[in-house]
Amino acid sequence: MVKYLLTVAAVYLGAIGLALLFVPAQFGVEAVPEDASSELLALMRLLGGPFLGIALLNWLSRKAATSPVLLANLVGFGIVAANDVVGVATGDARDLARVFVVVHLAFAIAFAVAWSRRTTSQS
Repeated sequence: MVKYLLTVAAVYLGAIGLALLFVPAQFGVEAVPEDASSELLALMRLLGGPFLGIALLNWLSRKAATSPVLLANLVGFGIVAANDVVGVATGDARDLARVFVVVHLAFAIAFAVAWSRRTTSQS
């Protein structure tokens, strides 16, 4: 299960990283103004790098996942999911967030289960 989880997370995060690098305005539809400043687009592109780095880490760790890798993913997806939940609940998030809240919660739960099993089996 962990191998597939890390593989899917790697592909997902890699796609987000590439989208931030190459099509930041389109990726940020409904969140980025149509006349976005070059500085805002540069900032969005800057965020693509860490996404690609985490995607690569997940890809390389998929055959021998360690608890720290699983915990880092749990924290990352958990925080993003919490942000999505708050945004959807308050109405401050874009409409697309309703889809992403499900995706990010699913990743957070899956990484919580994987991390819990890994730490329990190591005890």
